[in-house]
Amino acid sequence: MKKKNLFLLVVMAGLILVGGCAEVVQVGTAVGQSSGVLSPQDKELLDKQARSVAEASRPMTEKEEYYLGRAVAATILGQYRLSADSRRNEYINSIGRTIALSSDKPYTYGGYHFAILDNDEVNAMACPGGLILISRGMVRRAGSEEELAAIVAHEIGHIVNRDGVKAISAARWTQVVTALGTDAAGRFGGGQLAELTTLFEGSVNDVFKTIVVSGYSQEQEKAADESAMIYMQRAGYDPNGLYDFLGRLAREQRGGDRRGFFSTHPGMTERLEMARSFLDAKGWKRTDRVARGQRFNAYRW
Repeated sequence: MKKKNLFLLVVMAGLILVGGCAEVVQVGTAVGQSSGVLSPQDKELLDKQARSVAEASRPMTEKEEYYLGRAVAATILGQYRLSADSRRNEYINSIGRTIALSSDKPYTYGGYHFAILDNDEVNAMACPGGLILISRGMVRRAGSEEELAAIVAHEIGHIVNRDGVKAISAARWTQVVTALGTDAAGRFGGGQLAELTTLFEGSVNDVFKTIVVSGYSQEQEKAADESAMIYMQRAGYDPNGLYDFLGRLAREQRGGDRRGFFSTHPGMTERLEMARSFLDAKGWKRTDRVARGQRFNAYRW
């Protein structure tokens, strides 16, 4: 009995140390059963526990991220109305799809979708999974298609970098996955369904608060800026468009605007300087924008 208890302790310690690697534990339990230390029932129990721990520590799947993003978008659209201007929405989508195809994640489970919000606030929000919402006020601050592409590319950067998903409390996501992985999954009772719904709502709220209320960290914003310039350059846009747009926002922030977007996105001047350094390091010079300028002007923002 002592030998069996010692073996169980070693296996469980291994389960914790390897971070829930079910395959490693199954090798150990197979050895334990073949040597007579574990009964078939003991092996089955330990293997089941290993699978549960591994499942609880897994990352979010593409499908889960898509449905989370849809719920986040629905929450946002509970406060902001979509623009009914189909012509300008299609224009934004044509730019967005072009840049998305040149990103490090050209496809998502539900695809990329872009829409303009019918309000004059300065804001742009990337929901997990590929849904990007940009306010009319933000769009109107762009002085060229290059700058408009920069807004879109920056938000695609947040999606590729999974910044929205990272806003979810790790403990909360572990609870969600554990609930989904129970033997009762697919046939939840009222109490279990209510608990899962509450956990999912909490995850949605974590992302919503980050996107709309608190904003991302400076490091996340810098990474999204760098990703945006890389994607723009690959897609044939001038990445200097991001520098130009950041300069426009920095001047507005230095002028004393601390409302909305400017309260959740401090340090525009620092981002501007980092963008300049990145562009200089890459050696990306300004390119001709005449044709795209004519197309941009045709929309009369």
